[in-house]
Amino acid sequence: MLEHAIGFLSSDSAERDPAGAGPILEMSSARIRAAVAEFIGAFPDVQPFYATKCNPDPGVLRLLGEAGCSFEIASTAELHMLADLGVRPSDMIFSNPVRAREQTRIAAQAGVHRFAVDSTEELRRTASVAPACDVSVRVATAPGDSLVPSEGKFGVGVDDAVRLCKEAVELGLHLHGLTFHMGSQTLTPETLARPMDDVREVMTRIASDGLRVDLLDIGGGFPARYSEHIPPLADFGRVFARKRQELPYEVEVVAEPGRCLVANAGTFRCRVIGVAERHGVRWAHTDLGVFNGMMEALESGGDLRYPLGDSRGSASRELFNVTGPTCDSQDTFATGVPLSADLREGDEIQVGSAGAYTATYSTRFHGFPAPRVVII
Repeated sequence: MLEHAIGFLSSDSAERDPAGAGPILEMSSARIRAAVAEFIGAFPDVQPFYATKCNPDPGVLRLLGEAGCSFEIASTAELHMLADLGVRPSDMIFSNPVRAREQTRIAAQAGVHRFAVDSTEELRRTASVAPACDVSVRVATAPGDSLVPSEGKFGVGVDDAVRLCKEAVELGLHLHGLTFHMGSQTLTPETLARPMDDVREVMTRIASDGLRVDLLDIGGGFPARYSEHIPPLADFGRVFARKRQELPYEVEVVAEPGRCLVANAGTFRCRVIGVAERHGVRWAHTDLGVFNGMMEALESGGDLRYPLGDSRGSASRELFNVTGPTCDSQDTFATGVPLSADLREGDEIQVGSAGAYTATYSTRFHGFPAPRVVII
């Protein structure tokens, strides 16, 4: 697993800043292209709108666009970033269901026309500043088998979704579609079945009032390979294809993949700044930590386990806790990891499957630098 995740690296594949300017995130262009091709193969006739927040590096975005992706955004900052790369606003979906009024207005004026909503208040706010736009009502999904649970904040039940569809039309908005998100790093393909059943019910019920939708957005949450076994994307595609046949009529379908397109393309190269033993436990301190790239290790309670290796490559191994450069006690992103027993200051640790929610999910806590992204 580790060799597959990071074996393509050579010891000199990226020039390290001699001043120790922080970790480097290397993104493999070949793996990004392969991941997009895999997704398109698993979901034929479904247009991927890459979740920009997942890794918004300009080089990564450019590669994804060239591979056939459109883009999902959640802010006007992301809109402007993509527009600067030549992405047309008409190829973006604004799927943050609650937006500041000016975010909707600016996006609509720029040419974004598709927006998600999940409340009467958001419908009214949208109608007041973007009356000609297309809206999709977000349907809630139950907590599923995901390593990074992300649902519960957005989405409404079937009854409220039906009501919001009617209210959208009454407000003069174009009822464009329905949308849902099954939760991040979902490991069970059948998780897709329940929201598809809910969507079918909403479509059937609003049809009795003469309303139809043109679009179904099945969101994201499709998994990437970390240390755990994951089902292939094709298994998710088969569940979706089965449930799609049960919809009352045909609609355009889009998705918002993020993690599954970029996670396995990324490898962190971080520097060991010190090794210590405390109470019988060995610790490797690095210039990479929870607050400058590895937040999801903390957010998932350690369930998201990244494959790790080191530049020394010794046959003799010992278990290490790997921790970041800050003095915060929560700044540890791996525990009980086998690394070279003679690991020492100046060695390098490589963290595989690190392309998603790392460079973007980063602060300058204590002034330590955010990762530098390099396309290889």
